[in-house]
Amino acid sequence: MEMHGRLASLILLLCVLMTVRYVHGRFIVEKNGITVLQPYTMKSKHDGSIANFGVPLYGGSMVGQVLYPGRGTDACNPFDGDKPFKSNTSRPVILLVDRGECYFALKAWNAQQAGAAAVLVADSIDEPLITMDSPEESSDADGFIEKLDIPSVLIERSFGDSLKDALKKGNEVVIKLDWSESMPNPDGRVEYELWTNGNDECGVRCEEQIEFIKKFKGHAQILEKGGYTLFAPHYITWYCPDAFVLSSQCKAQCINHGRYCAPDPEEDFEEGYDGKDVVIENLRQLCVHKVAKAENRSWVWWDYVTDFHIRCSMKDRKYTRTCADDVLKSLNLPADKIKSCMGDQDADVENEVLKNEQDKQVGEGTRSDVTILPTLIINDIQYRGKLERTAVLKAICAGFEQKTEPPICLSGGIETDECLDNNGGCWQDQFANVTACKDTFRGRVCECPLVNGVQYQGDGYASCEANGPGRCSMNNGGCWSETKNGKTFSACSVSELSGCKCPEGFRGDGHSCEDIDECKEGSACQCPDCSCKNSWGGYECKCGGGRLYITDQDTCIERNSSSYGWFIFLSILGVVTVAGLGGYAFYKYRLRSYMDSEIMAIMSQYMPIDSQRSQNGEEVEPLRQGSTV
Repeated sequence: MEMHGRLASLILLLCVLMTVRYVHGRFIVEKNGITVLQPYTMKSKHDGSIANFGVPLYGGSMVGQVLYPGRGTDACNPFDGDKPFKSNTSRPVILLVDRGECYFALKAWNAQQAGAAAVLVADSIDEPLITMDSPEESSDADGFIEKLDIPSVLIERSFGDSLKDALKKGNEVVIKLDWSESMPNPDGRVEYELWTNGNDECGVRCEEQIEFIKKFKGHAQILEKGGYTLFAPHYITWYCPDAFVLSSQCKAQCINHGRYCAPDPEEDFEEGYDGKDVVIENLRQLCVHKVAKAENRSWVWWDYVTDFHIRCSMKDRKYTRTCADDVLKSLNLPADKIKSCMGDQDADVENEVLKNEQDKQVGEGTRSDVTILPTLIINDIQYRGKLERTAVLKAICAGFEQKTEPPICLSGGIETDECLDNNGGCWQDQFANVTACKDTFRGRVCECPLVNGVQYQGDGYASCEANGPGRCSMNNGGCWSETKNGKTFSACSVSELSGCKCPEGFRGDGHSCEDIDECKEGSACQCPDCSCKNSWGGYECKCGGGRLYITDQDTCIERNSSSYGWFIFLSILGVVTVAGLGGYAFYKYRLRSYMDSEIMAIMSQYMPIDSQRSQNGEEVEPLRQGSTV
């Protein structure tokens, strides 16, 4: 038994080494920016490497005061007191500690327990930045590693020394940790992939993966169904060295004659499931995604993996094809298409799906090689930090171009709505409930809005004005308007696409207008004997002696005349009316007579009439023009 175990471990080690050589061991350190704000003499920018634990603030930043502990500078032991580094001001504390003596994650945990908001680990040697990783699986690490919620950053030795010197001199050191550019955001869609494993018997790592999939499933499906993200699952496989392909150990761990292998779940070939079972399930899960994607429902992968873990776990001895087929059936997935996708696992040929997976393990561009599980890659950048629902969602949201984030990224608990505080410092029309402040995942932007088809224009900070058709319906286009005595006047005109202009009878800049007293200014009622009375928005002219005022002529005429004059006027009007009616009747009579004679003349050429019949009653052909007798 012991000999079998050693041989299995040897073959597994060789498989891993062969894989590492195959992918060239390419690893990229993911970085964030660090800017020294105080003291002014130290103002500068530096890089820090993002740790593989804790919660990096992707898409955000933190400004805080740097403190260096007087004792226990390596932070390998808990600090004395109740949260001695908890800030009492608006600036959080960023604790600077030294590298060495214990796990990086333990330093961060002790700093978090002491009230620090972030950790800077100063390197102890002069070297390029490395990625601080989580400790190996152990009972000690399991106690705190998943509870780490603060970001941790490794800085170069020289930068750490300069910060320590400034603090020793009594200077207040303030820095800005910036993750806003750590996650690329090329467009309005995020592409991300999760490198995982169908094995559920690999301890803490496997439990972490499946718990993440269960809790993140809802978010992932909302993002995928809305077209906001493009997700792809991936699975790491190894291959067996040629010299061991025919060994029982490789046959137990591999399919397709040693080309695709996975470690034995229990690391014991004599009991339980084999690595081959894991590879086959990995392949099935890849084909579930491939087939579901072809049916435009790629998000079903999350349902399958979750349901398979619940219904077909290794612990319950149900990690079988039969159980997998039951899950496929319950999700209405075509088992025949998935079987065809999986191919023949016993054939001595390349498997197209798994070969593609091995090719993708090799990093390209800004992406590292994939050599550990789990690995999350967002927009071709390897995610750093713990695999936890909210932390991952924040990182994905940071991958969207600003102002294109889906609503889920702006929900409570994911980001702070900066428009709630003083409207973000942007323009606002409180009466129309219109604002230029737009909240985004990375902060807020001041941008004049489009409301009900009406576009506002301006700088977004001090001013925005409605423009175009319909602008007067939006708070009167921002122009002056007032109602008095049942009359309403407005400086907004529907015939004008922009601007405000006081209406006739008022003067001002259009945002405030005042009535013009035309009477006082002498611009109205200029005729002799006219009296002028000013009104709001206009005036009224009256004439003395009962005369009538004619506005267009600015003159007065007699309102009343003599009875004889009226008689003459009415008589003349009557004569004109009678003459008109008589003329019209005579015209109609003459027109009718003329039309009748013309019609008769035309018809007589084609139809005989009584005078044209012979005495014996026979019809006589009528004379036509040009005929002879």
